[in-house]
Amino acid sequence: MIVLFHVQHLLGIGHLTRAATLAHRLAAEGAEVTVASGGEPVAGVDFGRARLVQLPPARVADRRFKHLLDARGQPADDAWKAGRRERLLALYEEVGPDVVLTELFPFGRRQLRFELLPLLDRCVEDRARSGRPRIASSVRDILVESPKPERTREMLELVRRYYDLVLVHGDPRFVSLDATFPHAREIADRIAYTGYVVARPGSGPAERGPGEEGGEEGGGDEASEGEVVVSAGGGAVGGRLLEAALAARPRTPLADAGWRLLAGANLPESGFRSLAARASAGVTVERFRPDFRTLLRRARLSISQGGYNTLMEVLDARLRAVVVPYAGGLETEQTLRANLLAARGLIEVVDEEDLGAESLAAAVRRALGKPPPAGIDGLDTAGAAATAGALRRLLAAR
Repeated sequence: MIVLFHVQHLLGIGHLTRAATLAHRLAAEGAEVTVASGGEPVAGVDFGRARLVQLPPARVADRRFKHLLDARGQPADDAWKAGRRERLLALYEEVGPDVVLTELFPFGRRQLRFELLPLLDRCVEDRARSGRPRIASSVRDILVESPKPERTREMLELVRRYYDLVLVHGDPRFVSLDATFPHAREIADRIAYTGYVVARPGSGPAERGPGEEGGEEGGGDEASEGEVVVSAGGGAVGGRLLEAALAARPRTPLADAGWRLLAGANLPESGFRSLAARASAGVTVERFRPDFRTLLRRARLSISQGGYNTLMEVLDARLRAVVVPYAGGLETEQTLRANLLAARGLIEVVDEEDLGAESLAAAVRRALGKPPPAGIDGLDTAGAAATAGALRRLLAAR
C-alpha cells in the first residue's frame, strides 16, 4: 500500500504529531508512506520509516486562521501558492499512491484549497483510468464549528465529490462527530470511527532518551520521579499558561517538587529566555522533550493545554492532570473535550479567561485530592492500528 499523506499545522503542532503517529504505524505494517508537511519544520517529531517531504512552509497571521504567511512572514501570494501547488502535484506523480490521505481537509484547512483541490482533481482523473488512488480524510474527534452554514454545505459537497472514507479518530461512545458537525448523518456511509490515536513509549514515533538531543532545546537532564510536567504544546499560544505555572508553584502542595516547563518550539525566544531567567531552584525550562511520554509516566502531575494528543497521552499514563484549554479566536474544540473529560472526573479544568496563579494552584490542590485516573476510562484507543486496517479494507474493496 502506497500512501501520500498531506498534513498542515498552522499554530500548534498537534496535527503534525498525530500524523506522525499514524504514519509510523502505517509504515511499521509495511505501507510505503510519504508525508507531505506544509507547516514550519518541527524538530523532534519522528515519522519512523515513513518519508517526510517538507513543502514550502506556511503559518497563519493570527489566531483566526484566515491569512497564510510564507517562511519569511510575508503574505502568501499567488506566485508562492502556484509554486507550492506544483511541488505537491509533482510529489503526487513521483509517489504514485494507492491512497491519498488529507489531514483535516475538507473539514478545515480551507486556506489550502489552492493546492488540495487540484490534487484531488488529479486523483479523480487517475482513478477514472486505473481505479486508483482512493481518497480518505483524517480528522480528530471534535471539529471547530463553522459559524457560516454555507461552509458546512461546502464540506459536505467536497466529501461527496472526492472522498471514499472519512476516518474519525475518536470513540462515538465519548463524543460523536455529529456533536460538532451536525450534518454528519448525511455522509454516514463514508464515516469510520477508528478510536483515539495514542502514541505510547516504544509503540509510537520513536522517543530518544534524555540527553540525546543536547542543549536547552530539548532532551536535557534525566527526569526525576514525581515531578510536575507543564507543557504548552507547540508554544505559540502557551506563554500565559507557563507564566501562571511559575507563579502558582509556591502556592501548591508541590512547591518543593521539581517542575519541568516545556515551552514548545514556537514560543518567542524572548518569552523563553524570560521564563528561564525567572525559574527558581527546582524548575527546569526546556523547549521540548523527545521522551515526553516517558516523562509523563514518571510524573506526579501534568499541567497542560487541552490538545488531543496531550490529553490522550496524559490519560494513558494514568496521571493526575490540570488542563487549561486554549479558547482563542474561534476555537471551541479543546474546551469541549476538556469539559467532557472533567465531567467524568478524569481531569481538573481551569478556563483560560480565569487563568492566574491562584486559580491554577487551586486546581492543582483539587487534582491532588483525587486518586489518579484509571487510564482512559474504557475508551477505544486503538486508533493507529484501526486506521491502517480501514485503509487496507478500502483498497481491498476497490
